Amino acid sequence: MDRKVDHDVVVIGAGFGGLYALHRFRDDLGLDVRVFERGSDVGGTWYWNRYPGARCDVESMFYSYSFSPELEQDWEWAERFPAQPEILAYAGHVADRFDLRRDISLETSVVSATYDPEYGTWLVVTDRGEQVRAAYLVTAVGCLSSSRVPDFPGMETFAGETHHTGRWPHDGVDLTGRRVAVIGTGSSGVQAIPVIAERAAHVTVFQRTPHYTIPARNRPLRADEVAAIKADYRRYRAESRIAPGGVPIFNPPVGSALDVAEQTRIEELDRRWEAGGSAVMMTFNDTALNREANEVLAAYVRDKIQQSVRDPRTATTLTPVDYPIGAKRICFDTDYYDTYNRDNVTLVGLRETPIERITEHGVLVDGVEHAVDVIVFATGYDAMTGPLNAIDIRGADGQLLRDAWSAGPRTYLGLSTAGFPNLFMITGPGSPSVLVNMIVSIEQHVDWVCDLLTHCQEYDVVRVEAQLDAQDRWVDHVNERAAHTLYLEAASWYLGANVPGKPRVFMPYVGGMGPYRKTCDQVAADGYPGFTLTPRRGDGRPADAGSTPGTALPAQESL
Repeated sequence: MDRKVDHDVVVIGAGFGGLYALHRFRDDLGLDVRVFERGSDVGGTWYWNRYPGARCDVESMFYSYSFSPELEQDWEWAERFPAQPEILAYAGHVADRFDLRRDISLETSVVSATYDPEYGTWLVVTDRGEQVRAAYLVTAVGCLSSSRVPDFPGMETFAGETHHTGRWPHDGVDLTGRRVAVIGTGSSGVQAIPVIAERAAHVTVFQRTPHYTIPARNRPLRADEVAAIKADYRRYRAESRIAPGGVPIFNPPVGSALDVAEQTRIEELDRRWEAGGSAVMMTFNDTALNREANEVLAAYVRDKIQQSVRDPRTATTLTPVDYPIGAKRICFDTDYYDTYNRDNVTLVGLRETPIERITEHGVLVDGVEHAVDVIVFATGYDAMTGPLNAIDIRGADGQLLRDAWSAGPRTYLGLSTAGFPNLFMITGPGSPSVLVNMIVSIEQHVDWVCDLLTHCQEYDVVRVEAQLDAQDRWVDHVNERAAHTLYLEAASWYLGANVPGKPRVFMPYVGGMGPYRKTCDQVAADGYPGFTLTPRRGDGRPADAGSTPGTALPAQESL
């Protein structure tokens, strides 16, 4: 690219998305790429989330890059579900193996990015005062990287330590013999609580909404199973790319929960419960769509909770009853429910009596002060849009992205948004992202953008922008698909319900990885309908925007 820019592409974030984008753009397309990363090392989500028990809920053999057969053969995963230190080590290995670090600026946050329509470039400004111009801006900021602590009254008065699971100190926190409050029982809380309880003198868990959680049955990987997968890795990778969840299906559904005989139903659920992991949620093919079918699975899990927790009152508090299983992110745990049988663990339900305030010595609920030395906030994230809205991103007409999304995020294919040319979002809202294997989603997005940039080089296109009508069609399609499921029956972070004042819009695409990939591939094969591709003028500047409008693909008809 010969435009007067400092870099062809600026990438924000050096997690798995940013690392792969850098590799593809630089090493395969020959572009000049600069990556800005606010952490002191690569790894993204797995750099920040170092809380006790932090672990991926996708099996390690498939939570890994597929682009290099040599990498997948050489790397040795230790456990079925990888722990944070192992995943971070893998990210570091990839960065070193492919010489990625030389183009990554660490400990550098992007504070603003402004599109210059006259020259067709992005002006990117960092917190170090550096300003660079790039032809393209690619955000790889992660979907769950904007940690959120509720604004409890009295926070400033607490005399002890406070930590958020998403910002855990890198040198750790010694909780041995201390009284610990854990506020929040989502995925990070479910993982952290059993580990903290083993070390602390006492743990008080504050739960607003109980979650359904399935045993992970994590264990060390056997040499023979690793060898078997590696021998057939290419086939498994191909299956993952088109599978609904982005992972091979080893335990396909047995049919409708309403059609299978009760005894067969129980036996199959028991078998999958003992196997652990995602198999339980895939037992039937209609639990995400039919409330009666969903209740079959939900009742089974509720019975397991009642069987696991000895104190009836605690078991009742831990049991979800008012939303479908799977409508909130399902958790995979190690000894979570058994932890509440320990003498040093107390559960405080907040549904009827919320936290009144944080005091100097602890947490006040319903007039009772629970004295603690440390408060751990497992209170989640401003998901999907939060990391993007934290940056001052301004489009062609000067509009802020957060203002354009004031009623909820609006994208075309989850990749681009109207009014913001040459901006591409890796795993953005409107894509499968958080509902599937994130690395499969990352690779699909980056590969698609690479193909688009190759197309732009071949046809001397210098400006790419989503068309408003195509964006509207896609948003409608995303909403329509979600409305046919049970996801909308829970107040989840998928809807932004965990952030006060955030618009209630279902953000990810529920259609599955395979259908989504097919749609994106068709858009590329048809010459990128739904995007306006603007060629270069004789003086090197973009021609007038809209000079080559395409015809928006009817997203509903493409699936």
